[in-house]
Amino acid sequence: MSEVAKADVADLPAITASLARAFSDDPVFVYLMGGTFDERRATLAFEMLGRNMLDHGLVLMTPDRKAAAFWSPPGKWKVPPLTIIRTLPLTLRAYKFGIFRALGALGRMEKLHPQEPHYYLEVLGTDPVQQGHGYGAALMNEILSRADEERVGAYLESSKDTNVPYYRRFGFEVVGEIHHPNGPTMWRMWRDPR
Repeated sequence: MSEVAKADVADLPAITASLARAFSDDPVFVYLMGGTFDERRATLAFEMLGRNMLDHGLVLMTPDRKAAAFWSPPGKWKVPPLTIIRTLPLTLRAYKFGIFRALGALGRMEKLHPQEPHYYLEVLGTDPVQQGHGYGAALMNEILSRADEERVGAYLESSKDTNVPYYRRFGFEVVGEIHHPNGPTMWRMWRDPR
């Protein structure tokens, strides 16, 4: 699988449903949702993030919409305040009482976010029935090749320790951890341009 397409708003229902299924066992995502996974609320959370990313980032997908990646280009990883306000009702519906956990986690992540120019991988996911077919690699390589051409780094936070070796295959290295109170750990990973 090597095809990658740029998504638009019409693609969001399909890709957000795929992402919700992909993150059903993700410890950080479940923590942010308040401790239990709900596919409907998870889909809303990815819809909110997807709408934000369509405004200021890059939403890439496979043509079948079974995998997607949300990337922020250099200098655009912070969500503009007006976008936060505009999506607040959807955010509250998605996170409900987990909203305070989610806001705290985002604050911890932002505090440790690198300042040098970089592409930021906010989300990468493949519907579980399609995993192992190279979808994730295609979505990664599309932007990493751009980062290399532009001579800028790439950054992500891995929410599963089992994904750290996967990201290492693309040249990422662990540069630190984020510990959530009474919750899971995230691994901060950086990749220098090649």
